[in-house]
Amino acid sequence: MHPAYSVIFFTTLSGAGYGLLSWLALGLLVGTLSPGAIEGFIALGLGLVLVTTGLLASALHLGRPERALKAFAEWRTSWLSREGVLAVVTYIPATLLGLLWFALDPHDISYLLLAALLAVGAIATVWCTGMIYASLPTIRAWNHGLVTPVYIVLSLSTGGLFLIVIRGFAQTTSSAEILFVLALLLVSWGAKTTYWSSINRAQKNWTAGAATGLGHLGKVRLLEQPHSQANYVMREMGYDIARKHADKLRQISSATLFVLPIFCLLFMLAVPNAFGILAAIVALISAAVGVFMERWLFFAEAQHVVTLYYGAQTA
Repeated sequence: MHPAYSVIFFTTLSGAGYGLLSWLALGLLVGTLSPGAIEGFIALGLGLVLVTTGLLASALHLGRPERALKAFAEWRTSWLSREGVLAVVTYIPATLLGLLWFALDPHDISYLLLAALLAVGAIATVWCTGMIYASLPTIRAWNHGLVTPVYIVLSLSTGGLFLIVIRGFAQTTSSAEILFVLALLLVSWGAKTTYWSSINRAQKNWTAGAATGLGHLGKVRLLEQPHSQANYVMREMGYDIARKHADKLRQISSATLFVLPIFCLLFMLAVPNAFGILAAIVALISAAVGVFMERWLFFAEAQHVVTLYYGAQTA
């Protein structure tokens, strides 16, 4: 698939934003954050900015943006529509928390309901984002059981790094939060490595014969191209990346998204001072580069079955 930068920015920015909002909600629920804390308000505002920027970026991928509202009507059958509905619904508890943040009494636990709704909405929205791709049987690399869980853990990991930087400047970072984010990065690394290994081993047994139903007559091959020049399907669905380039990009993505941030978090646990804050910033910047590259590969390595009609031997 052709990597659309608008969708890459959407999934990375909104994923980190929803992850940050989830961490904020969790902090309110367990008591590590309380209404009125300035770092919590900054986290809430930054989370909403990331989510909103991501959603606006996704609109750039629409051929007819003025028809975007129609996407909300198919929530019964479409994961894309469910994502849109939940994204809007999640704004409600987030906005209410923002408006009431400095007015809420930390001893009044009524705000916990808003926190719970925010956490559920944020995680559910990211789940729907992953399911948009995981539910497509026409793209083997996406129709995989690890796609959606990876979206979830990467969202929480990147959101957690944002929170650690915010808490670091406020000098309220706790070792428990760092350990949780560290654990999530390790889980993300394991899940992503397993996913890459799985799609490498998957047999490409979809052929033109199977697609046309003529395979029983012998080998089916394309006599000539269906178009004299590249069309939309060929540009969007026929993108291909060499295996050696994909392997190299995977290594760089793993190093920047997992290895360096994990090292930085371990450094923070060992050196909890100003250098720890610098380490947190380095971890966040590195992870941002790594997740962008990981998401680019997610699209670039996906081969749509329609390419069989344009000359591909297998898919």
